[in-house]
Amino acid sequence: MKEGIHPNYVETTVKCGCGNTFVTRSTRPEMKIDICNECHPFYTGKLKYVDTAGRIEKFKSKFTAGYKSLTRRKKQAAEADAAE
Repeated sequence: MKEGIHPNYVETTVKCGCGNTFVTRSTRPEMKIDICNECHPFYTGKLKYVDTAGRIEKFKSKFTAGYKSLTRRKKQAAEADAAE
């Protein structure tokens, strides 16, 4: 290997959002991750939503608002047809 062109390869402590920590090797001395093998749905068999920015609630509020207006339009159209 050539001297001076490779980064330092050190032991790394990896910390997950679930509280799990483990040691591996990398060019960084410490890493923080969101999902690891202890909390990932593929390995645990449990469905878990990771929603850091409130995107699921935002989608649900948009969808329910759109659904309500859609049903209101259908109801108004049915009432207009019945009145004629």
